[in-house]
Amino acid sequence: MPTFGPVKRKDLITVLKRAGFEGPFAGGKHEFLVKGNLRLTLPNPHQGEISKDLLARIIKQAGLTRTEWEKL
Repeated sequence: MPTFGPVKRKDLITVLKRAGFEGPFAGGKHEFLVKGNLRLTLPNPHQGEISKDLLARIIKQAGLTRTEWEKL
């Protein structure tokens, strides 16, 4: 993955799958990914990219560091 910064939703899902997550699965208003007992809610598709701030929150919830994210 390129340096930490804005990312497309499709690329976010691809990298999280490399980190061991499965899905995305439909559920309520948002899709989600699963890894063991961890359920990670994905932002809905929208125009533009996922911001750096939102990406940071998603990575933290996924239990990853920025360094681990950049290595995936």
